[in-house]
Amino acid sequence: MNLAIVKYNAGNIQSVLFALERLGVQAKVTDDFTELQQADKVIFPGVGEARSAMNSLQEKGLDAVIKNLKQPVLGICVGMQLLFDYSEESDTTCLGIIPAKVKLFKPQSAEGNFKVPQIGWNEIYNLKSPLFSDVAERSYVYYVHSYYAEMNPYCIATSDYTVEYCGAVQKDNFYGVQFHAEKSAKVGEKILANFLTLPQP
Repeated sequence: MNLAIVKYNAGNIQSVLFALERLGVQAKVTDDFTELQQADKVIFPGVGEARSAMNSLQEKGLDAVIKNLKQPVLGICVGMQLLFDYSEESDTTCLGIIPAKVKLFKPQSAEGNFKVPQIGWNEIYNLKSPLFSDVAERSYVYYVHSYYAEMNPYCIATSDYTVEYCGAVQKDNFYGVQFHAEKSAKVGEKILANFLTLPQP
């Protein structure tokens, strides 16, 4: 399989590579337009801050390349958030693939105090995609994030932390997971393996 990982300044790339190696898969880390366009699958990782991540994509011209990819693409964490129209983080206009917004968790809620960022294991439920084939409802995955994607018609998994939010998303060939699949033990490995076996559109 020809698997590419988007190379830019906000990637949690090494941990993704290790997770893929555990699955027996090699990936090429690249910012080359042709290599990304010709890959069978593309992983779009991300940690850090939305605006600096978008700036990096725009400086390299990768924003236009990513939006026009036709094969399955998987955004992880900030990589998922950048698929949306807009993020409240630094008032950032994102790639505009998913018509919804990314918002900041509020530390207070009716149930008491919640720490922001959310760090640790949380459940995913209402699983609706082949990405979650053979993944049980209410499985635990690992999150580290202060911003969340609002609920929208493209949600394929839901989580709850102060509010219900979109834990994973799919629109056409674009998939995204807010959690770190590469750090989510056997459940995360299964989700990555499912992504690698998705059919071409």
